[in-house]
Amino acid sequence: MGASPLFTWYRLRPDHEAQIAENMAFDFDKIRQIAERVASSSGLEVVDVEIAGAGKHRMLRVFIDRPGAAPTPGRPDGVTHEDCSQFSREFGTIVDVEDVLPGGSYVLEVSSPGLDRKLTKASDFERFRGQRVKLTTREPVNNNRHFEGKLESFENAKLLLDLSAARKKKMRPKEGESQKVEIELKNVEKANLVPEI
Repeated sequence: MGASPLFTWYRLRPDHEAQIAENMAFDFDKIRQIAERVASSSGLEVVDVEIAGAGKHRMLRVFIDRPGAAPTPGRPDGVTHEDCSQFSREFGTIVDVEDVLPGGSYVLEVSSPGLDRKLTKASDFERFRGQRVKLTTREPVNNNRHFEGKLESFENAKLLLDLSAARKKKMRPKEGESQKVEIELKNVEKANLVPEI
């Protein structure tokens, strides 16, 4: 993967009811469903959706990627600026027309997930076998909640990490400790790829 494409689109919706509407609840699941529908129509996938801020400082962030990751001749791996731009236009229009983010203006930011991509679903762990990952568990495993290592396998909703591949020495197991740890997917609170730089 190269540099992360980023496209930001400022959406200004001047309406006199913006002050009242800004405190209204929004349907996050519907926003994500719209994002996934738009992405799939272009052969993309939604990695994550975030909403931050309030009032005039609201930001809707969508991270998209091209699944499969097999490079195509003449086409770079991952998403391009054009992918982000096209997604922004289509997604932003639907969000506004369906009024799923009421309350006036917001900033829409669409980008690739970057080199430290979040891993959230089973297909992410299957896709990135062999890569270095960093994760935090909900419940401790071997008296620890923070791990880094090479994702050796993912089977039966369990991932196997080779801890000896951690970049930082303090994350590697001490002599006599197991070099590998098995963690259930449902116990993973947060996981990211570790960039190989």
